[in-house]
Amino acid sequence: MLIPTEGPNIKSRIAKRLGTAPFFLILDTETMDTEILRSPVDQTTKGSGMQAVVLAIEKRASIVAADYCSPIVEKYLKANGIRLLKGFRGTVDNVVNQLQREALAPRTIESQGTMEERRSFYAALFQASKQFSTIILLVVGVIGLIGLLNAFVPKRLLLSLFPGNKGLDTLTGACLGSIFAGNPINSYILGNALLERGVSLFGVTAFIVSWVSVGILQLPVEVSAMGKRFAIARNLLSFMMAICVAIFTVICLELLSGGGF
Repeated sequence: MLIPTEGPNIKSRIAKRLGTAPFFLILDTETMDTEILRSPVDQTTKGSGMQAVVLAIEKRASIVAADYCSPIVEKYLKANGIRLLKGFRGTVDNVVNQLQREALAPRTIESQGTMEERRSFYAALFQASKQFSTIILLVVGVIGLIGLLNAFVPKRLLLSLFPGNKGLDTLTGACLGSIFAGNPINSYILGNALLERGVSLFGVTAFIVSWVSVGILQLPVEVSAMGKRFAIARNLLSFMMAICVAIFTVICLELLSGGGF
């Protein structure tokens, strides 16, 4: 084990930073023998943290116990199979005595690593549950809003929005489907009603595709879960794809049926 220290003896305090430590203590975790080494470089020299990594490798230290070290140094320590334990403060002998009381240093290190992993797990679980609860509230609000729209918007008004032009019907169908989003079953029922009213298949197809792929009302939920940029880009692309799919689908049906559509 390598420990950065402020002085040349075991009573010295642990250095605040690994790279700026004037001395290093090498501790044999099996025999508890110690060795004090002066830092191989000046404390103010750029890259002194990397020199500490080199020293740890040369001394075959499997663990580095320090108060703090830079992320770059930590990266290289882990890359060389050296475990970093951060947050050690006080005097070096306190750390050594703690290891001696545990009888076996590897067990102490393993338990500390397990505790760190548990804290990270619980922190991640807390963040996930917090985000999930926020999304649930948004989903409930969106469902309620969709229900109100479906209840208070008459079907006649919905059908009257299509002017009868194939191009305008396609655009109108994509717009309405994007707003009144829902499950596919409802879209089939409304699509059949639109066809019976005389709306072109272009408009009905665009309505059904955008109904299940675009969600303006669900946009706040999607922004919260996936991010603003992704949510807006996905909905815009889905809206344009709904128009393209509608046109391509109807053209293919007309070709296959000989113009029956």
